[in-house]
This record gives sequence, C-alpha cells and structure tokens, in this order.
Amino acid sequence: MRIEVKTPEQLKLMRRAGLVVAEGLSAMADAATPGTTTKEIDDVGREVLARNGATSSFLNYGAEYGVGFSGVACISVNEELVHGVPGARVLADGDVVSIDFGAIVEGWHGDAARTFIIGDASDEDSTLVEATRGALWAGIEKVRAGARVGHVSRAIDEFVRAQPRRYGTLREYTGHGIGSQMHMAPDVPNFHKHGPSPKLGVGMAIAIEPMLTLGLHQTSVCEDDWTVVSRDGSRGAHWEHTVAITEHGVWVLTAPDGGQAELAARGVTFGPLAD
Repeated sequence: MRIEVKTPEQLKLMRRAGLVVAEGLSAMADAATPGTTTKEIDDVGREVLARNGATSSFLNYGAEYGVGFSGVACISVNEELVHGVPGARVLADGDVVSIDFGAIVEGWHGDAARTFIIGDASDEDSTLVEATRGALWAGIEKVRAGARVGHVSRAIDEFVRAQPRRYGTLREYTGHGIGSQMHMAPDVPNFHKHGPSPKLGVGMAIAIEPMLTLGLHQTSVCEDDWTVVSRDGSRGAHWEHTVAITEHGVWVLTAPDGGQAELAARGVTFGPLAD
C-alpha cells in the first residue's frame, strides 16, 4: 500500500485548502438555525468556496459509479450519521447536525467535519458530541513520523471504550489518506484491528474521522444512495481533521490555528511550515 508523500510546497497548498474548509464549516454552523434547510446551509458553503477561488471535493463525487453527490457539504441530522445530501430538510431546536466539507486549492484537498447541536441540547447529545471530538484528538495525538496507522486507530478505540457510557463506532466508514485526491491510501479505521498497519512518515497526510452513535454501529444507506443512517434510529456525531506530518512535527491543516492549542495540551510537537 503506497502512501502519497507530499513536498513542503504541496503541504502548504493543502493548508490553504484546509483553511477554506475551516472557514466554510464555521460559516455553515453559524447559518444553521431553526427553520433553515440543509440546502440553504450548503449554499453558504458554496459561497465560501467561490470567495476563496476553491472548488469542491464533494460536488459530483462518485458520478462515474452512479449518482454523483449533489452538494458541496455532507449535512447529516440526528439519525443521519454521514453523507447526508443537502435538501429540503428543515432544522429544528435540539437537532444534532454533522457537517462534512472539502475544498480543493490548485489540485490539493482539505477535508474536515464537525458536529453541533441546534438550540437547546440534551446532556446525552452534548456528551456524544464531545466524546466524538475527544476521540478525534486522541487519534491525532498518536500521529508522528514512525508511528503506524494502527496506533491512531487503537487510540481512538481506547478513548471511546473508556467513556462512562457505551457508544457505537461506525466500522464500514473510516478515515483515509488525502492529498492530490480526497480519498487515498491508507484507510484509517476508528477501531483496533490486529495485525500490521502502514507506517507514517514526513510528507504524509491523513484524514482522521471518528463517527459514534448513541446506540449500535450498524447502518443502512437511504434510497438517495448516499445518506447513511443508524439502523436502530440512534443519533450520531462525526468529527474530522486533515493532519499532516512535517519535518518539524504535526500540522492539523483544517484547524484555524493548525492544531497548536490542542497539540500543546497533549505534549505533541506542533510542526507548521513557514510561508
């Protein structure tokens, strides 16, 4: 399994794409209020892409295999776990909303996701969202040159299992390599798998994205051929960042601060590249 190795200049282009992704996620989250449709939120993402001269990683994705994705963001609500197609669904108070967004700058991709709650949130939903975010950073904490993908997966798995309540971890959907394409080698599972796994090194980038549910991990795909829902109707959350390894350390390309604050809190060396 060959993992794409980027030059510093290519990683800098991925950082530019990552900052567009961060801006888009923030703008779409701000626009997500009760009474707003998921299509209206997607339109905000389109505006951010256009304003930055970027193109979408998601729009028309998969068209060569059947139904191309019709939005620039996957917007998944409550029991919709991932790959939700923007449309006429109206958001309401208490909804759990996950937005996954990708951007391309000069041929290089950035990809990230976040989950938030509209209006008043139940303790159960809030804890789910924070546990998923914590699992993401537990995985990022293990990224470094010489580490293996399995170290990342195991850290996510152990973090989730250590929570006070049980969560379902999606198994059919994983993180992935990223760079000149959105989905590349290696797969980055969110659960521990026995056996060898690919080694990480300087110039590599992966998208880490735990997806948890309040119930079981089993899923179904809706008639639109995209939207993935929990089979037991339980709500879910999804967090993702694009993470690069530089000669200086770890660089979270889709975090506005490059991940500096979170990495420092975990004792991980922050490794941005100078402009």
